[in-house]
Amino acid sequence: MGLGAALALPTTAAWAIGPTNKLTIPMLAIGQSWDQRPNGLRKMLQEVEKRTSIAVAPQKASVDLSDKRALFDYPMIFWTGQGNFAPLSQTQLDNLALYLSAGGLLIVDSAEATLGGAFEKAVKRELARAMPAKRFVEVPRSHVLYKSFYLIPEPVGRVAVSSRMEAIFGEDRAMVLLGVNDMLGAWSRDNLGQYEFDVFPGGQRQREMSYRLGINIVMYSMCLNYKEDQVHVPFILRRRKWKVD
Repeated sequence: MGLGAALALPTTAAWAIGPTNKLTIPMLAIGQSWDQRPNGLRKMLQEVEKRTSIAVAPQKASVDLSDKRALFDYPMIFWTGQGNFAPLSQTQLDNLALYLSAGGLLIVDSAEATLGGAFEKAVKRELARAMPAKRFVEVPRSHVLYKSFYLIPEPVGRVAVSSRMEAIFGEDRAMVLLGVNDMLGAWSRDNLGQYEFDVFPGGQRQREMSYRLGINIVMYSMCLNYKEDQVHVPFILRRRKWKVD
């Protein structure tokens, strides 16, 4: 599932999902606030392995946009933070555009818990520079993202300030997904297994729905529009009665 085949890079190695052929999702190391949720992805990946057939390597990982070779070890990358940050270099912009156009998925997860915050604006500014012909649009509720594994009524995270996600699409594939509900904050646990942040207003039910959204995003990254085929819809509806008590 690696992206190396799409690139004219000076190597003959066949790239897979990271060095172990197990799924690892790195954080994009940009600005000063990118590592505020250091345990979120590791804990969510553990849930992915428990609930699906995807093998994971749930170690903490980060990647720099200046390192093109490292970028293409990963089918998906998370970008989180708070506040504004300095503009990306042209090399970083070019590498990001190449990664996204070659099949990579970037998930932007603002930790600011607000609509139109400084981090969201800065991310949109940089993505407009990287891909000036592309625009963010709302992900429709009919999109496969909301049914790739669980049936999801709306996106939530540590907070529920927005009932929608936005995306940049390349043809029918989402290249970028953007949410402002701080999913990573909902997933973060310390080394003793205790959750690090309260979830509101929906408490544990909301946290569970956030995990389900994260798993759907992983499944979408792996399978894209497989579950969009209408032949699967009755099966999904019959077998997946994903109601939270």
